[in-house]
Amino acid sequence: MQLITPRLTLKTLQPEDWLLFRAVHEDAATMTWVSEIPDEDDLRQRFNERLAPWQVTSFHMLCVVARLRDSGEPIGLFGCSPEWQPYRQAEVGYMLLHRHCGKGYGSEALAGLSEFLLSAGFHKLKALVVEGNQASRRILEKNGFELEGTLRDNYLLKGQWVNDWVFGRLNQEN
Repeated sequence: MQLITPRLTLKTLQPEDWLLFRAVHEDAATMTWVSEIPDEDDLRQRFNERLAPWQVTSFHMLCVVARLRDSGEPIGLFGCSPEWQPYRQAEVGYMLLHRHCGKGYGSEALAGLSEFLLSAGFHKLKALVVEGNQASRRILEKNGFELEGTLRDNYLLKGQWVNDWVFGRLNQEN
């Protein structure tokens, strides 16, 4: 699978993307809102799981690499975890290398991925964001996601319980 936006290409994760996968998960600024930095064995396991071939009816995670179109430089990871039957929903997520944040790439890549998923027949896209992560909230809101609520003490982040904002975007065509 490959998606093209004005400045980016998004392509399914490949074995040669290991260095990017590791770099994103070892980027302390990126991981501030995600988790502790995982150890090498955990990272390898996650990476290998995300290499499985994906199609719309899959039940495992889709992971795509976002690259700058002009240089091919990888900038981050985007993906979704489908809940196809019976709900036709997918939870989206993304992680950019911190040096590429604040340039509109996150919003642009999520727009491409969201359009792909909605045109594939998903009824609803969801996202969970740690309360206070304003940058991620802006990316979602720019892409038509609406705040649906707050889940209190929903996630244990670096030893502290944090709230998650729940966002959703409905497919207006189905």
